[in-house]
Amino acid sequence: MAMLQVRDMDDRLYDRLKFAAKHDNRSISQQVITILQNYFTSVPSKRKNATEEFLKLAGSWEDSRTTEEILKDIYDSRKDSKRFEGLDGIFD
Repeated sequence: MAMLQVRDMDDRLYDRLKFAAKHDNRSISQQVITILQNYFTSVPSKRKNATEEFLKLAGSWEDSRTTEEILKDIYDSRKDSKRFEGLDGIFD
């Protein structure tokens, strides 16, 4: 059976892995194997070329407002969000 060794893993990521393993009543090795199995056995979605998808949108948006009016509307609609305050910051 093959072995896998991971070096230089971020401590916060390792702690999350350890927490998930404990939550699922698995060892850390079993948790990693489960994560990898789930990833590689999931149904692959057909990846779209982001550039082509973006270019399809070119010219599709019509608006009678000036650029300045559009920007003002965007800036005025922004508000402070506390959406990510409760996260542990693992990916910040």
